Amino acid sequence: MFELPVVDFRLFSQGTTADRAAFCDRFGASLREHGFGVIAEHPVARERIERAFSLCEAFFARPEPEKRALVVPESRGNRGYVPFGGERAVGATVADLKEFFHVGQERPASGVALLPNVWPTHDDAFRAELTALYSDFERTAKALLEAIATHLGLAPSHFASMVDGGDSILRLIHYPPVPDDAPPGAVRAAAHEDINLVTLLAEGTSGGLELLGRDGAWHAVHSLRGHLVINAGDMLQRATHGRLRSTTHRVVNPVGHNASRISIPFFTHPRPEVLLEPMAPEAGYRGPEHTAITAGAYLRERLSAITAKS
Repeated sequence: MFELPVVDFRLFSQGTTADRAAFCDRFGASLREHGFGVIAEHPVARERIERAFSLCEAFFARPEPEKRALVVPESRGNRGYVPFGGERAVGATVADLKEFFHVGQERPASGVALLPNVWPTHDDAFRAELTALYSDFERTAKALLEAIATHLGLAPSHFASMVDGGDSILRLIHYPPVPDDAPPGAVRAAAHEDINLVTLLAEGTSGGLELLGRDGAWHAVHSLRGHLVINAGDMLQRATHGRLRSTTHRVVNPVGHNASRISIPFFTHPRPEVLLEPMAPEAGYRGPEHTAITAGAYLRERLSAITAKS
């Protein structure tokens, strides 16, 4: 059975110099081979993640008009609520079978103009808990970016400094039971790659995540509750000139028990003005030639290809 390697984050955060090197090598190798890795014993408290799952379940159970009042059309889906069927992957003919809620950066870097977050009013804990979770994910993402840079022989701050005050996104996703009238071919999340640098995922209340392997086959991604699943995004693939893979992945419909699913990914984004300057390609590289582009321009280019509706 396909299994991603699980790496103990304490090797990096608490270990010796040799331990840190081992973590960087094992985690970096997993991203090189699969585009994905799994982290155990990370800094995001399991209790905080569990509270977030509970808050998600309560929010998505709210009346539809109440949720739709939190749609932010001018954000193009990057703030607030996106209703069921409101997103379609690039190349897909039907919308994904999901609804979601976005929390963005509340402490932007100087000179970075961001839309404010919107918050539901039914639960005072919602904003406090999810803002704290955002901060924990952001801090953990920066540490992992330091490990990635070390693996590549770059200064530890090379990638981590890009995301200070950037508009990283915490996404709360609800996949309800697949409706009987779902369009043919519709799935919970169609095959896609992430746009950002790295994604940190509290994987979900049930399975369904799959990645497309080098062998051309789809493989289920397994992780224990309390682990984080990490994957490289297109920005990181571009900045590393293909050394680290942005791997196609999807969320398939349940087989048998048609239950709801909640998952919570954190998409780590650089500040808009950051230049994604590709490393020189490795010897023997046969992939596309990447050129420099700002993170903001690249994000706008990619978002324009995604259909979002409210």
